[in-house]
Amino acid sequence: MSNFNALSFSCSGMIVNVLERTIRGGTMHIANGKISAIDYDDKHYDTFLLPGYVDAHVHVESSMLVPSEFARMAVVHGTVGTVSDPHEIANVLGIKGVRYMVENAKHVNFKFNFGVPSCVPATTFETAGAVVSAADIRELFEQDGLKYLSEMMNFPGVLFRDESVMEKIRIAHELKRPVDGHAPGLRGEDAAKYISAGISTDHECFTLDEALDKVKHGMKILIREGSAAKNYEALHSLISSHTAQTMFCSDDKHPNDLAVSHLDEIVRRSVQKGHDVMNVLQCASVNPVVHYGLDVGLMRVGDAADFIEVNNLHEFKTLRTFIGGECVADGGKSLINRVVAPLLNNFRCSPKSPHDFRIPAENAVTVRVIEALDGQLITNEIHETLYTSNGTIQSDIERDILKMTVVNRYNDAAPAVCFIKNFGLKRGAIASCVGHDSHNIIAVGTSDEALAVAVNAIIKAEGGICVVDGDNVDVLPLPVAGIMTNEDGYKVGEAYSRIDAKAKALGSSLHAPFMTLSFMALLVIPDLKLSDKGLFSGQKFAFTPLVV
Repeated sequence: MSNFNALSFSCSGMIVNVLERTIRGGTMHIANGKISAIDYDDKHYDTFLLPGYVDAHVHVESSMLVPSEFARMAVVHGTVGTVSDPHEIANVLGIKGVRYMVENAKHVNFKFNFGVPSCVPATTFETAGAVVSAADIRELFEQDGLKYLSEMMNFPGVLFRDESVMEKIRIAHELKRPVDGHAPGLRGEDAAKYISAGISTDHECFTLDEALDKVKHGMKILIREGSAAKNYEALHSLISSHTAQTMFCSDDKHPNDLAVSHLDEIVRRSVQKGHDVMNVLQCASVNPVVHYGLDVGLMRVGDAADFIEVNNLHEFKTLRTFIGGECVADGGKSLINRVVAPLLNNFRCSPKSPHDFRIPAENAVTVRVIEALDGQLITNEIHETLYTSNGTIQSDIERDILKMTVVNRYNDAAPAVCFIKNFGLKRGAIASCVGHDSHNIIAVGTSDEALAVAVNAIIKAEGGICVVDGDNVDVLPLPVAGIMTNEDGYKVGEAYSRIDAKAKALGSSLHAPFMTLSFMALLVIPDLKLSDKGLFSGQKFAFTPLVV
């Protein structure tokens, strides 16, 4: 039972002290947003008080919401802070986009901790809307106070000690900022060399052996469970075996999923799997605060009053969330007011025609096909023989080999086209301008005509996601950088669920078809991907021809 106001209050319950690994009845006294005293009485209380959760790596933009809306939804699930990489908007708008995120975040009581994007553009093999240089990185650290260097995706550049890559890392080390990693599949001597450059974390491990290999060399592992990338089942044993080296993150969370859960789901799942509750909460709260040096309280006297009240230590239903002593969520309802953020964008391409998506060939050909994997960012390269009609290569709906395109949104250019398997569409097309990392337009369809309609719907909206089913075209506009909206997050979640259901009605069996689609242009994750410039092999880190 608690009595509180904006300045001073007390809160009683079973106090979960994760640092000392104790659970005792007592009362926390809060004054001026900080914990002024804790009185233990060893009584039994019906609810539990514990540190709020911190998402150790998330791209807020992938929720399709501006930071203020993300915060409104996240606090309901007990999240009090994030380690946020504004890499997505930086690829569209550069440091102007980064500052947009920081400014919007200031309007809400939520502990966003933004990093400096290290790889903008992510590679030289795609067209992005901006460049973030080493000088920009220094400026964002020194003038804007950003917390860390975001995921260093250019792992070949690190391995070969590329001068421009190493300069960015050197600046971070000089200014005593942590450096985040991104090295999917890297093992052995290569992993050791990558980590030796001073890179401290990785959220891209998709096997336990890979994670253990990196832990051995001193790296901390983030267990990721997002809307599309789900590595929890492979990695959750680290919670018990390597507690101090493990954190939780979502990386990417779509708005309909965020309406249902956030890190609370990972916490609940972990305890139900038998992991010790203190180990779980250390991964969810303590480790990111300590590793990144965050100004987030851990329920010590003198700490900021950032804590949550839950019903028990099995279901972890968030009853209330407090940040800086303010109740920001109560009874499943957010108490953070909406902020109507201004719009900004970077969109310059013109409409396309069906002819733009045709691939000429006279006879049957064997082509490289992207094999999408549900719940994974990685893909496989497979080879399939396709037939031609009227001098062009045809998709094969029966074998689920469909045409995919990436269209440059920043300039008028011919679309890049290839083939993809496992999207399962039987008719129509889906398209999105959320296309990691450069956020060009990406679409999959059963015909050139449907592809053109879908792509042009995104162009007309200057960003969004859409489904084309015959004459029915449903678009969720994303007018902020073409990847976010400033609308109410819960309404956006409902709209996204509607469009997601329509995509599945076309035949897709993917858990999150739009999230999976967004990663089919992510060149830094192997193996086969498509950029606006052509088909790309992540294994070779080079372009590769469509025809085998």
